[in-house]
Amino acid sequence: MTPYSGTRSRPAAVTATALLAAGAPTAYALLGDPEPRAPVRGQAYIESRLFFGTERPDGGAVVTDRQFMAFVDKEVTPDFPDGLTVQNGRGQWRDARGTIERERSYELILMYPVAQARASDKKIEEIRRAYEKAFAQESVARVDEPTRVDF
Repeated sequence: MTPYSGTRSRPAAVTATALLAAGAPTAYALLGDPEPRAPVRGQAYIESRLFFGTERPDGGAVVTDRQFMAFVDKEVTPDFPDGLTVQNGRGQWRDARGTIERERSYELILMYPVAQARASDKKIEEIRRAYEKAFAQESVARVDEPTRVDF
């Protein structure tokens, strides 16, 4: 390499280094945030999901659609008149005797403002206990998650 070519490439190397250094924070910022940020919409709510089995551990007849919807009309709708969702499911769980029960089930989804969480919690626990008593169930599963809701 001649002295002329080495001297000539030095300004190019300095320029390239400066450009890379200037662009690095932007590149790292883009690479460091892999998920796009969605705008925050809606109000703070709690989503509660309840899981109702239909097999009776006492050996009685399974809970029918008609019986379940009558239960929803009587025990759930009066406390949550603004809306709810019922989904059909298939589930399994280990009962108190250690037997794995596979059964048709229902998932009930309720959403309510965070400001109503204390009052809603009491109502939801009453719903769970009422179903256990009415249909001889060992348990009704419950899952609560914070969410944002926009109607």
